[in-house]
Amino acid sequence: MDNQKGVLFPDEVILQILSRLPVKSLFRFKSVCKSWYRLPSDKYFTSLFNQVSVKDQLLVAEVSDSSSLICVDNLRGVSELSLGFVRDRVRIRVSCNGLLCCSSIPEKGVYYVCNPSTREFRKLPKSRERPVTRFYPDGEATLVGLACDLSRNKFNVVLAGYHRSFGQRPDGSFICLVFDSETNKWRKFVSVIEECSFTHMSKNQVVFVNGMLHWLMSGLCYILSLDVEHDVWRKISLPNEIRFGNGGNRVYLLESDGFLSMIQLSDVWMKIWKMSEYETETWSVVDSISLRCIKGLVPGIFPICQTGEYVFLATHKQVLVYQRRSKLWKEMFSVKGSSSLPLWFSAHAFRSTIVPCN
Repeated sequence: MDNQKGVLFPDEVILQILSRLPVKSLFRFKSVCKSWYRLPSDKYFTSLFNQVSVKDQLLVAEVSDSSSLICVDNLRGVSELSLGFVRDRVRIRVSCNGLLCCSSIPEKGVYYVCNPSTREFRKLPKSRERPVTRFYPDGEATLVGLACDLSRNKFNVVLAGYHRSFGQRPDGSFICLVFDSETNKWRKFVSVIEECSFTHMSKNQVVFVNGMLHWLMSGLCYILSLDVEHDVWRKISLPNEIRFGNGGNRVYLLESDGFLSMIQLSDVWMKIWKMSEYETETWSVVDSISLRCIKGLVPGIFPICQTGEYVFLATHKQVLVYQRRSKLWKEMFSVKGSSSLPLWFSAHAFRSTIVPCN
């Protein structure tokens, strides 16, 4: 960096300070000097920035009466993000480490990966394969996944589902297409997986940890995971308390500081489970939270994302945060007036990172 007379801090300290700024501020400060202008493309700094920012979970949601997204930050409050730079009408399908995978609304089967913090996007090439959906011929995959590897600055998009030709029964083949950002190509593999179904929330809450994508099965049978490097599906067991419906049967799959986690809701309690040992599938309860002070909201509340410090939850019109240390609840956002879609329906976990799409 440019060292001039009067500089009070070493370069490394300045980099540490800049790595804690919002992306928007970082890009605004590019005009300060040449070295700062180069920071967003410098490998060392972007790695440092992403290491810091990945610790903070944000919540993004579409507000039906606005073309923008709301972004809720535990420390900075509420701001707006726009996907207008994509130049298409899109809806968010899944989020991972600062990238969003979106599908085109007017054109079925068209997908984009974008970074709303840097306003970069990439239109994925269309696969030559047949639509991978049991609801043929609408072209929408049953499962959509996004795996963003921050250490390698690469991503994979996964489209998976049961194929059924028009007028015929599905043959049990579970078809998976995987897009690789490095080769800019799709690859296909076919597996035999017993008939499984997923709720809207379990499709939205795709968790990428340990190089695997995870989806929670409806009916709480197991977690379906995919190794995106080796194209291998795996079933992960749930804790017996959850499998047998003890303590509440509303369960949601989330990530917690790099670990696979689940939140279990009853009428008066919220339990947070964490998989402490991934290979042995060892689960433990790390927190039990009383819901008595928000009792009237409990039937319509959904956990969206979390860290070891806080949990974001969404209702039809509100975004709430629970501070785990102080054990306090706070309303972070509320929709004014009527809303056609509930906030929880379009809410996703999000991180603000400098990850290139191209």
